[in-house]
Amino acid sequence: MKPMGLPLSDEVIMGSRKLLQSVCILCFLLGSCFVYQSLYADSRVNANPTVTLQVDASDSTGRSIPETLFGIFFEEINHAGAGGLWAELVNNRGFEAGGQNTPSNIWPWSIIGDQSSIYIATDRSSCFERNKIALRMEVLCDSKEGGGNGCPSGGVGVYNPGFWGMNIEDGKKYKVALYVRSTGDIDISVSFTSSNGSLILASEKIIASASDVSNWTKKEVVLEAKGTDHGARLQLTTTKKGLIWFDQVSAMPVDTYKGHGFRSDLAQMLADLKPRFIRFPGGCFVEGEWLRNAFRWKETVGAWEERPGHFGDVWMYWTDDGLGNFEFFQLAEDIGAAPIWVFNNGISHQDQVETPSVMPFVQEALDGIEFARGDPNSTWGSVRAAMGHPKPFELKYVAVGNEDCGKKNYRGNYLKFYEAIKKAYPDIKIISNCDGSSQPLDHPADYYDFHVYTSANNLFSMYNKFDHTSRKGPKAFVSEYAVTGKDAGTGSLLAALAEAAFLIGLEKNSDVVEMASYAPLFVNTNDRRWNPDAIVFDSSRMYGTPSYWVQRFFTESSGATLLGSKLDGNSSSSLVASAVSWQDSDGKDYIRIKVVNFGSSAVNLRVSVTGLSPEIARLSGLKKTVITSNNVMDENSFSQPNKVVPSESLLEIAEEDTSIVLPPHSFSSFDLLKESAEIRMAISDSSKTTSAM
Repeated sequence: MKPMGLPLSDEVIMGSRKLLQSVCILCFLLGSCFVYQSLYADSRVNANPTVTLQVDASDSTGRSIPETLFGIFFEEINHAGAGGLWAELVNNRGFEAGGQNTPSNIWPWSIIGDQSSIYIATDRSSCFERNKIALRMEVLCDSKEGGGNGCPSGGVGVYNPGFWGMNIEDGKKYKVALYVRSTGDIDISVSFTSSNGSLILASEKIIASASDVSNWTKKEVVLEAKGTDHGARLQLTTTKKGLIWFDQVSAMPVDTYKGHGFRSDLAQMLADLKPRFIRFPGGCFVEGEWLRNAFRWKETVGAWEERPGHFGDVWMYWTDDGLGNFEFFQLAEDIGAAPIWVFNNGISHQDQVETPSVMPFVQEALDGIEFARGDPNSTWGSVRAAMGHPKPFELKYVAVGNEDCGKKNYRGNYLKFYEAIKKAYPDIKIISNCDGSSQPLDHPADYYDFHVYTSANNLFSMYNKFDHTSRKGPKAFVSEYAVTGKDAGTGSLLAALAEAAFLIGLEKNSDVVEMASYAPLFVNTNDRRWNPDAIVFDSSRMYGTPSYWVQRFFTESSGATLLGSKLDGNSSSSLVASAVSWQDSDGKDYIRIKVVNFGSSAVNLRVSVTGLSPEIARLSGLKKTVITSNNVMDENSFSQPNKVVPSESLLEIAEEDTSIVLPPHSFSSFDLLKESAEIRMAISDSSKTTSAM
């Protein structure tokens, strides 16, 4: 090593020059590659067509969006409630599904044991007047007998598999309630087991003397699971000879949504939509194929043991009606949504009541309104109060029937309901089944119902459906919309994009469209009666279809301010866009721009925002959210629940004029924060403080 300050040799100088030349050549090559890549990237961006979205944020052009614009519609279809949102684990808990005649089919209950050890039948001995069927179990074996007719070690009895298996999870608690009667002492094991009964997950005993159970007696036990099985079953077994009757056997998780009996994960998915209303309980479920099987609210209130249940003959399955009229109102309250009650107007799919004879149905509707919002000392308000809700529910909307406008007696029946309800409750808004979007109604109404199920292209083109609808008269309630058929599959991206465009159109026409909801909401994958649906589930899992996730883009639209917006450019025919201004819970003001690119090519979107008030210093990018996929027919599934879901990233913009690339077949939203001078100063001071640390 040479000491510092001494002259370098010629060899060292020559070596340094060669090294410098090599470095220069390498830098040139790297720079050339970078320039080439930049030019190539620019050429790709420039190859995309450019469309300009002009947003006018001035106060003079803004219009308030109704607080009620986006909500949800629940119908008992696809086992949405029974075996779904309602957390009851037992299927046919009252043994009534086979009808009131005996012997009755006890499906899906099954026998544990053979003909030599147990005999099962039904009779009409129940203590409940509206559901008289009970299960009669004659135990022919006995643990005390040796060799002759001794019971198997696990006992004999019955089991219930629930709705395609019960979800029993390790460490969680479940409350089992049942009614029992016997001619002798009882020793009953109440157990959750694996699907084939080989593994006991939880078990407790019910032991009582003959005198204690000579009459019908309610017994309750809490089981804590020591294992997990998503296809478990509930067993009632004994090794004691004698006669035992069971009725109204229920099993519920101790942990339900807000403690009100709803399956927590499914209810949370509803709450995450921030729905401003919930329409219930149907749908065709309200009508029935025949009136004798229609949903009648009075049969679904009071103690759950006393509800007779009914066979829904449109969607062809039995419901115990644990999810009844009261529970629907409770759900609305729990998720912060306004209840919209749909009642039968004397018309089903196959039969109907003549208008002169419809008054009992009218009185039933009036009683139902009193049940929801009457004084706790009133006839039906007292029933609600006895169920634990003395405070009235906030019922402001009712719908007279479902899809009945074309029926012979609808208009006559409707007028009877309208006149009676307006006389008793003048503030209640009444929804007609007849469509008033193209021509005026021939009868009074506050809202008219509009349903649409169609192809993706058709629904996309309907984004301007209400552009020319009269602004006079009743408002529109788009209570059922969806893409169906081959475009939809069981929940495709293509369907969701068309629905997004349609919703943007409703948002922009929210001066005449005041409410909108997707249908159907739920499907148990074991009983698909309709495709597609927003939320798919089984006993333990669930996922949102792309149609569900599209609705999440609109959670801040209800009650926001619609801003003026216009698309200009050659590719604007494949784009639909809107802009709203909204405020979060912290009082911060935002602009949300939503754009559907229904085309197969990427588009450069140039966004220009004008008309900001003087106190707004600038707009800053906050968040970009995009839902897209490699194929428009891509769907989510239990194996890939997040295949088509929104992705979020930081949005960087340059002042009020910026460009953004819209992927092909995509739905994008861009949140911009309105920064006042005070906010800018606070951000600046915060940055200085952070830099100094």
